[in-house]
This record gives sequence, structure tokens and C-alpha cells, in this order.
Amino acid sequence: MTETNRERLLQGALAVAVVATFGSLYFSNIAGFPPCVLCWYQRIAMYPIVAILTVGFIIRDARAYLYALPLALAGLGIAVYHNLLYYKLLPESIEPCMMGVSCTTKYIEWLGFVTIPLLALAAFMLIVAALVTYAVSGRSASASNDER
Repeated sequence: MTETNRERLLQGALAVAVVATFGSLYFSNIAGFPPCVLCWYQRIAMYPIVAILTVGFIIRDARAYLYALPLALAGLGIAVYHNLLYYKLLPESIEPCMMGVSCTTKYIEWLGFVTIPLLALAAFMLIVAALVTYAVSGRSASASNDER
């Protein structure tokens, strides 16, 4: 993979994180949907990814993925759990949202299945995929350089 394509992976991860961040702010501040506890945890994971990847891109830090990947993996884990609750694959008795907004409240359902928890899951999956591909392609590139 060329260095330009590797850079595009970080740019793509950054773009997804920016869209997810602004989307979550739109849903809570403009549409008036209060976030549940799991949504807050996912925000805690997503928002710093924007800053980390932006700074990494500006200063051309090839290790920026190392700083963002743990947050993306944590957010992905929370998003998986949130979707399992939302789609009732886990019993509500283990739901962490006992106070405030329920984690299974249905605010949107675009095309009959696209929900806010599903959007968060997709965002974290795309970010993790881009960062892991970036990491793996960097290792294979350095290994082929070492052989020369």
C-alpha cells in the first residue's frame, strides 16, 4: 500500500469521527434527544479521537493510530453492548440505564432499521477497521523495506 493510501485511511477515520461527533451533537442539541448513559460513554470515546487524529495528521505523526485505537476499541465494545440491549438480544435487567433516559429509547429509525445506536456502532467499526488496516499496512511496508 502506498503512503498516500495509508494517509487516506487516517483521513477516513478522522472524517468518520468528525461526522459522528457532529451527529451526536445534532441529535442532542438540535433535535432534542437526550443521550442515555451508554451514549455518553460512546461520546467519551469518540470525541477525543477527533482531536488525536487531527493533531496526528497536522504534525504527520505516523503513530497517531496508536493513540486513537484504544479509544475506538473501547467505544466499539460499548456500541456492541448498546446494540445488543437496544435490539433486545440481552435482557433489560442488565441494562445500565436505570436512571434518566433508557438505553433502548427509539428516537429515529431510518429505512426501518437505522437507529442511533446502530450509527454509533457503524462509526466505531469503520474507525477501527481504518486504524487496524493502517497499522497492518505500515508493518508490511517496513518489513518489505527491511528485506531490501
